[in-house]
Amino acid sequence: QVQLVESGGGLVQAGGSLRVSCAASGRTFSSYAMGWFRQVPGKEHEFVAAISRSGRSTTYADSVKGRFTISRDNAKNTVYLQMNSLKPEDTAVYYCAADPNMGWGRSNRNEYDYWGQGTQVTVSS
Repeated sequence: QVQLVESGGGLVQAGGSLRVSCAASGRTFSSYAMGWFRQVPGKEHEFVAAISRSGRSTTYADSVKGRFTISRDNAKNTVYLQMNSLKPEDTAVYYCAADPNMGWGRSNRNEYDYWGQGTQVTVSS
């Protein structure tokens, strides 16, 4: 089991940058593929990005490709989401999630077993 805690959200102007982090408890962080999702009120969780256990492979939703970068530091039990060129439509609560299953890069939230509490990102126009 792993516990996840996001941090780093906040208010930023359109065109700005923000980095959110997700710290994991436990010594088995590297055994989980990780993903970032976001959610706005009244909508389902939207896949944002995912990263393999080693960190060598990543995948992104088309809406953030070229602007967001997912990375991880297994020594620090942390996964990051660097967000550049932010747009008002990026406003959401951002969640990190851990996938214990074989493989990685799943965009279906139901494939992830563990979730953080979320961090709010607000982009003003």
